[in-house]
Amino acid sequence: MDKKAFMKEALLEARAAAAMGEVPVGAVVVKDGRIIARGRNRTVTDRDPTAHAEIEAIRAAAKALGGWRLTGCDIYVTCEPCAMCAGALVWSRMARLYIGCPDPKAGACGSVLDVVRAPALNHQVETETGILSVECAQVLKDFFRELRRNGKSSRDIRARKHSSEER
Repeated sequence: MDKKAFMKEALLEARAAAAMGEVPVGAVVVKDGRIIARGRNRTVTDRDPTAHAEIEAIRAAAKALGGWRLTGCDIYVTCEPCAMCAGALVWSRMARLYIGCPDPKAGACGSVLDVVRAPALNHQVETETGILSVECAQVLKDFFRELRRNGKSSRDIRARKHSSEER
């Protein structure tokens, strides 16, 4: 598979997250040319602020490989990781990060911060941006447009989802 094919797999995860009422971000971890782990945002579903697509994919990859060091692994993410996820990429020793679209408000891989390439850290993650950027950005735009069209915010979805679960 090539970079675009792997990003298309991450987009499938992003769309699945949107169908769950989650902000549509998806990720896949690749080792030796094959997908070993997948992740999608689950913060609302799991009521867990750390349940970002990247973290979910990193956890699954570590489990698949039987250890926390993900050397030789690449991750494809539909939207630029935040500071938490960027730190996890460094800590896990991820080799390469492929980003679909930038996040100009919270991106920590070159937009707002650049955690993955900080020279003071013990590891830097090789990074490439713009893989299927239009498609990746469109998934996010469509999700938030639909929220606005319905007069809702992402907080409304969370509140409604949690109140119905508690009944």
